[in-house]
Amino acid sequence: MDLSKQDLQKQEPAGAAPRASDSALRASDAERDRIADILHDALAEGRLTADEHAERVEGVLRAKTVGELEVFIRDLPAAHRQGPAHAPAPRRPTAGAVPIDADDNVVAVFSSAVRKGRWRAGRRIHAYAIFGSVEIDLSEALFDHQQVVVKSFAIFGSVDIRVPENVSLRGTGGGVLGSFEVATLDSGEPQAPIVYVDGWAVLGSVEARPRRGKVVADLLDRVHRTVGRSLRKHLGH
Repeated sequence: MDLSKQDLQKQEPAGAAPRASDSALRASDAERDRIADILHDALAEGRLTADEHAERVEGVLRAKTVGELEVFIRDLPAAHRQGPAHAPAPRRPTAGAVPIDADDNVVAVFSSAVRKGRWRAGRRIHAYAIFGSVEIDLSEALFDHQQVVVKSFAIFGSVDIRVPENVSLRGTGGGVLGSFEVATLDSGEPQAPIVYVDGWAVLGSVEARPRRGKVVADLLDRVHRTVGRSLRKHLGH
């Protein structure tokens, strides 16, 4: 069936400005990073002067919403290109990307065990909670690898997993008279870590969800480094 003229008018053109509802959304650090990269490229191409670039970068750091960010690139070609959609993270790790043996074992038998704070996450973490509780907090962890598997076994116990809000999160386990709950999460950053939670909850519970307000520092540092280089160049240091 042919589209009517009215239907064609309703379609949004490629590169159209964000809808009002999208513009009002709070901006993430990954989105600030994307805008800073576009401004850096525009400076290198000669589309912006050093003064214009520095002024816009400062505005990016102050911006609170997506709409405020888009203002700084509205007159640049990158804002009007129709880029490929970012594919969601796969349900399972890439074959061979994660070893069979665990890099770290967290075990609680009639006790509790915790991994939290600024620690280095391996590619495979095994968590065993047997009549006990395990807490694995990745919200401030250092990610050396993009794919991380947390294999969790809760038998009359609980495994509680927290991740930064700017990673992707997938769950492939199950429960037997127990609860296995993973809050699926998709990052807008193609290079963001992917955390896979697998395993079983037998008369126990496994739960994984993002910790709001926490982000992977490596992704956040990129925008600060970009801004720092630009400001140093502008100031002649």
